[in-house]
Amino acid sequence: MRYRNAFATIVLGLAATHAAADEVGCVTTTWKLIGANHKVCVEAFHDARVPGVTCHVSQARTGGVSGSLGLAQDPSQFSLACRQTGPITLPAKLPENEVVFSEDTSLVFKETRIVRMFDKANNTLVYVAISRKLIDGAPANSISTVPVMPWGAK
Repeated sequence: MRYRNAFATIVLGLAATHAAADEVGCVTTTWKLIGANHKVCVEAFHDARVPGVTCHVSQARTGGVSGSLGLAQDPSQFSLACRQTGPITLPAKLPENEVVFSEDTSLVFKETRIVRMFDKANNTLVYVAISRKLIDGAPANSISTVPVMPWGAK
């Protein structure tokens, strides 16, 4: 029981740090006669622990009947772009690696996860998007960097 409570606390703590994404829009890639079209959707999220950073992630979404019912497995195809959109304030204790966004892309065992790292030597935030499903022995991935720089007329 004690381990179950500790596990639940850890999971809830991790979930609390993940950013919520806002859908920017979608583009149809293949028209389907029955069910939703195949598409690529773009979502935006702000790094909850580092104000001043916004990331956009595009992901392929499967349509058809299975996609409309939420039973389809989306392809592990995505792209990531993160930019400074305001003054960046780094917390005093920024974790070396931290999951800042995750989204399920199938009913079971597949998700897109975005991890933030900090490259101290170059004063740069590094965001890496990965698929939590192996494809040909290696996960799909994408990277974006945000140099920490003064904002505005400073």
